[in-house]
Amino acid sequence: MWRALVEHKVARFPFPLKGRIPNFEGADRAATLLLEHPVFSRAKCIKVNPDSPQRYVRKDLLDRGFTVITPTPRLQGGFYRLDPDRIPKEHYWDAGSMKMGGHWGEALPLDRLPRIDAIVMGSVAVTRDGRRLGKGHGYADLEYAILRELGNPSVPVATTVHALQILEEFPTETHDVPVSIIATPSELIEIGQPLPAPAGIDWDRLTAEALVDMPVLAELKSLLGV
Repeated sequence: MWRALVEHKVARFPFPLKGRIPNFEGADRAATLLLEHPVFSRAKCIKVNPDSPQRYVRKDLLDRGFTVITPTPRLQGGFYRLDPDRIPKEHYWDAGSMKMGGHWGEALPLDRLPRIDAIVMGSVAVTRDGRRLGKGHGYADLEYAILRELGNPSVPVATTVHALQILEEFPTETHDVPVSIIATPSELIEIGQPLPAPAGIDWDRLTAEALVDMPVLAELKSLLGV
């Protein structure tokens, strides 16, 4: 997929694409189209991944007055809250970047995370029945599972991708989070019957190294008493 985006000349900075949620031509248009979905007219607080193509989503949400929750890269520092009332409007684009999110955002411990009304994830590939493939590290799936462990209900999960990133099929596992809304630069796709989403963390799959690398998981275990 990374190679295909480059070969079709629709890949955008940052490079190299391999190992990243790929940025793509038209990511801004995909973000605009995504936010036309009725889910975003009812939501107040939305969690969005910190990757480059979804920067447009984060900025557009701030423009519209939404509170944005964004995880730190690789979940090494937990979550930040981007509050449009506390960020100067001329810095919304800066606040939406991976590098500056921590500067403009407020770090939140898990017990202060607000209710999340919708989630936007980055993707390497998706299918029209809602299967999602990320970079392969499982961070987005863990973020979703953390919210469920904290009592957040199952909410719509969306993504923005280039049309080339929509595949016919690929295998998934039970801990993989499916999407229910897909936006490309020219199409908004709603999955009528979303695939089942995980209800929480499968603690048996986590290594001791993961708990060290992602302190937020140790914080969660402490809160839950597990």
